[in-house]
Amino acid sequence: MTGTATYFDPTSLREIAQRAMDSIGAGDGTSASSDSRARSSVSVRSPIIGRAAGSVSFVDDATITTNVDDAVGRATSVFAHWRSVPAPRRGEVVRHLGDELRRHKDALADLVQIEVGKIRSEALGEVQEMIDICDFAVGLSRQLHGLTISSERPGHRLAETWQPLGPVGVISAFNFPVAVWSWNAALALICGDTVVWKPSDATPLCSLATTVLARRAAITAGFSADVCQLVFGDASVGRALASDHRVPLISATGSTRMGRLVAPIVAERFGRSILELGGNNAAIVAPSADLDLVVRGVTFAAAGTAGQRCTSLRRLIVHSSRVDEVVDRIGRAYTQLRVGNPMSSDTLVGPLIDEKAGRAMTAAIEQAVAEGGRLVVGGERCLADAAPDAAYMRPAIVTMPRQTEIVRTETFAPILYVMSYETMDEAIAIQNDVPQGLASSIFTTDLREAERFTGPAGSDCGIANVNIGPSGAEIGGAFGGEKETGGGRESGSDAWKAYMRRQTQTINYSNELPLAQGVVFE
Repeated sequence: MTGTATYFDPTSLREIAQRAMDSIGAGDGTSASSDSRARSSVSVRSPIIGRAAGSVSFVDDATITTNVDDAVGRATSVFAHWRSVPAPRRGEVVRHLGDELRRHKDALADLVQIEVGKIRSEALGEVQEMIDICDFAVGLSRQLHGLTISSERPGHRLAETWQPLGPVGVISAFNFPVAVWSWNAALALICGDTVVWKPSDATPLCSLATTVLARRAAITAGFSADVCQLVFGDASVGRALASDHRVPLISATGSTRMGRLVAPIVAERFGRSILELGGNNAAIVAPSADLDLVVRGVTFAAAGTAGQRCTSLRRLIVHSSRVDEVVDRIGRAYTQLRVGNPMSSDTLVGPLIDEKAGRAMTAAIEQAVAEGGRLVVGGERCLADAAPDAAYMRPAIVTMPRQTEIVRTETFAPILYVMSYETMDEAIAIQNDVPQGLASSIFTTDLREAERFTGPAGSDCGIANVNIGPSGAEIGGAFGGEKETGGGRESGSDAWKAYMRRQTQTINYSNELPLAQGVVFE
């Protein structure tokens, strides 16, 4: 891609989006007059320019609805058959989805860039994450194992099995518009569940294109496309999905505020929820830390994706003997970060999602200074002339005398608060003294410090890393956090169990009827 200024032109962004939709097959490159099928359009709003870039047309083949009742009804209907399909056959749908994603990786990454503002490598990485979870789930479809348990009664077998749960509702956020859906959908499908997806309002093209690929994969494997449903709409649509008693599980990703709204709705009807909410992630830098690793790991974790990851690094806790050197080196690295149009190959930091996010970043820095902090570098707006409606912000470093109110509050923007400590007890206490509990890390070459940090008296987060930052995770491990992060788990390990119901079975293959615990009832 050449000519950075070109991509500040809304017409160019719209054309790229339409080409991506055509490549995926959602747009198919034909005009409404030459296509007998119904056609619809979606408005494209891009943080690259901070406003609408026009509309993109697509073939309306029932992949999209604003009616939750209809979507859940279709998902419920097809579940009656889907749950009885052998799990390895269900895995064929996910295998075909992975193939579709490989074929259309570049086109889907285009849409992620346009709607979220990610740089190219991160957009491609998000689609690769989808491919990875598909590969994982296909293998898992042959390993949905239960247990055989020793029975106290002769001639009896005690077993535990896992059964399909039902339609799964997925509510996703803007910052990972396709990967988070795939974590849930790939597992839900191989577990025998159907999927109803309510994506972020900010990313309609990403979700539409992904659903087209998923439904095509189902048809290719010989099954109904209705195993995957898509519903568009505002927060009222999310509430309707969370309220529907036909949806036994809601997996919701977003802010802690959103989780506080969703969780009681689901709990009131005795549904289940997987919540992946706020993160206020920290890294401890010990005296023995390799500072070359620290600078690279911290810079990406704090500034990557413009600080708009739930695992973004927001707090840096540095031993007092190293704090000046660490701030100086990371500060110099920050001055080399290229903030700009994410469609340009030399950009490292793109825009925030909207102007509101930019104002929140400015307000947070002002509050931090009022609470005794010192702005070391960054924090200013960029590219105001080229893209006056967009929120391009230079990543900021703010040193703090202590963990104040604003430091304990998650601001979804590239602000790194730096504090010092004297003892490891103090560092771990600072790390844990926030409401959120998603990701954490420590940089140390001291084995005892590393083991202590990852031990029972160490980090209280769902993710604890050593000598890497908290941002970014492989799909092989379960992803999620504690406290106000919600406590749910997605992706790898045994997270699949959340998408199934546990059933304990007792089989009597004898001619007698002994009761448990020696009870006699003659």
